[in-house]
Amino acid sequence: MEEAIEGFIRYLSAERNMSPHTVRNYLSDLSQFGEFLKRVLKRERLSVEDLHTIDHITIRAFLSNLSDKGTGKTSLARKVSALRTFFNYLCRESKMTSNPGKMVSTPKKERRLPRFLSVDEMERLLSTLSDEGPLRTRDRAILETFYSSGLRIGEVVALDIGDVNFTEHLIRVKGKGRKERIVPIVVRALEAILECLKIPLTPPLLKGERGQPLFLNKYGKRITTRSVHRIVERYKRLGGFWDITPHSIRHSFATHILDGGADLRSVQEMLGHANLSTTQRYTHLSMDKLMEVYDKAHPRGKKQ
Repeated sequence: MEEAIEGFIRYLSAERNMSPHTVRNYLSDLSQFGEFLKRVLKRERLSVEDLHTIDHITIRAFLSNLSDKGTGKTSLARKVSALRTFFNYLCRESKMTSNPGKMVSTPKKERRLPRFLSVDEMERLLSTLSDEGPLRTRDRAILETFYSSGLRIGEVVALDIGDVNFTEHLIRVKGKGRKERIVPIVVRALEAILECLKIPLTPPLLKGERGQPLFLNKYGKRITTRSVHRIVERYKRLGGFWDITPHSIRHSFATHILDGGADLRSVQEMLGHANLSTTQRYTHLSMDKLMEVYDKAHPRGKKQ
């Protein structure tokens, strides 16, 4: 089975063109399933023949075992999806005759939304970066970019200097599945980025070249997602906030521009969502805003 997983991982990278992050998740889920099978079958190594013993009951037992250990429904749903994709690959390679994952229902995901900040709270968070210093300058540029364009953390980390169009106020974003999209960015964020490019962290001979990372760590290397999480955590504490993550800043971006009158399709494009239903999770407008729209739209609404 280990060889089958290795071939599947190569298939995801080469043919499906999936991001390294997604491939790592698949590998983690399948390795976990493989370890479960070894315990059940009491074997140190799984053979190709063992694949044919896997049925929907085996998969349900795996999920039940994880659930008993406290694994959430969202993670369980991801593992079901990974197993279905894996078994589809094995069927395509003629190593299995049917996909047992198709007979396993996907656990219903929790519909929890990440916390979002009000406009005033977002301004207060950004104001905590008012002190000078090279790393503060870089951190300000990162948070301004998050809030200006609603990017995912992986998309911010992947930005190159050549992705920023300072003239047109646009940035090129490498999204999920390596799909590229063009997203607006406000002047305030561009000014923060320009200040960031002046600090010694950025090698001057490489400025403006495509492929040169936009945001660097203190060693002059591309900043990591873990470092960005630590940055957000640091300013969360400085601002006295309870719970802020890079994703809650993205969530705040979507909420605020929807409150400001942006249409759902435009927000979908900016966020890089494949399905409009994903974007609709962000439509939790305040009751005051909802009543304002209602009064303006309904023929018997309040006269302005």
